[in-house]
Amino acid sequence: MTHATLSLIFIASGILHASTDYSGFVKPIKSTNTSIISYDELHDEALFNCPFAKPTAENEAIISMLIDVEKKFNLPKSLRGMLLAAACHESGYNPTAAGDHKFSKQKKAMAIGLFQMWPWWEAHYEIDRTNPEQSATAYMSHVKSKLNKVKNQCDIKAQDRLWIAAWATAIRAPKPEGRCNERPKFHRILKRWHASIKITKELENSCKDEMCGC
Repeated sequence: MTHATLSLIFIASGILHASTDYSGFVKPIKSTNTSIISYDELHDEALFNCPFAKPTAENEAIISMLIDVEKKFNLPKSLRGMLLAAACHESGYNPTAAGDHKFSKQKKAMAIGLFQMWPWWEAHYEIDRTNPEQSATAYMSHVKSKLNKVKNQCDIKAQDRLWIAAWATAIRAPKPEGRCNERPKFHRILKRWHASIKITKELENSCKDEMCGC
């Protein structure tokens, strides 16, 4: 995978450090097929166009790891990047983010990590919520585990819609009627990223035989 180049990354005491000079980041070669969104393209959208995070070396490392995890689940092409969109919105790629204090009598954080997971995730999936790879794998596994439930409950044939309903079902409280026609709010971020990539490809393709930009 061709990813944006970091000027310096090294590991010290288990923490990623890097310089803040991002002149070294380069765009990957774009595919000429506007209907297929690549993970290289999504990598850059997630890094540079997350409204809740700045492009840092730490975030670049998190995004690369999330892509590697997501690839194992063979998502429909239209939903590539769903894990990135969720992490962007929930925590701005911060693996130690803490929230949902209002639900605790002691005002302690109930939601922790990239995906703002509650304590039950640790018991159910035997993970550390602050471990990015463990939490990402558990998140995707939980969404996938809802596919059969959605198939049985909803009249959905298209695979992308099935995954979207499973996504909404996995991260929200149960409803007797199900969440067949719902989608997570993070899906809007994912759609913007896909649209941005497609527009860029279309512009590049239209300029092939023209003197664009001159």
